[in-house]
Amino acid sequence: MPCQDELSAEERAILEVETSWWTIAATKERAIEQRLGISTTRYYLLLSQLLDDERAWHYDPPLIGRLRDLRDQRLAERGSTVFPENSHIR
Repeated sequence: MPCQDELSAEERAILEVETSWWTIAATKERAIEQRLGISTTRYYLLLSQLLDDERAWHYDPPLIGRLRDLRDQRLAERGSTVFPENSHIR
């Protein structure tokens, strides 16, 4: 049984798809379906939650930092508020 400080197998698989989807299938959507068996909508919801999870940061800091930066850029482009409450985790 994993301790609470570790990511679950599903959470690790989500991050693995994000880093290597092109080795799984021709499209990211297909890789999500093949590797995880979930919809892309569910995938992006879970990935978004992982970006604010300190455990994910400790698991793969470069990936989480890059994805947070991309998310923050997209929010800024849309005029949405960027919430810095988790920026201390970096």
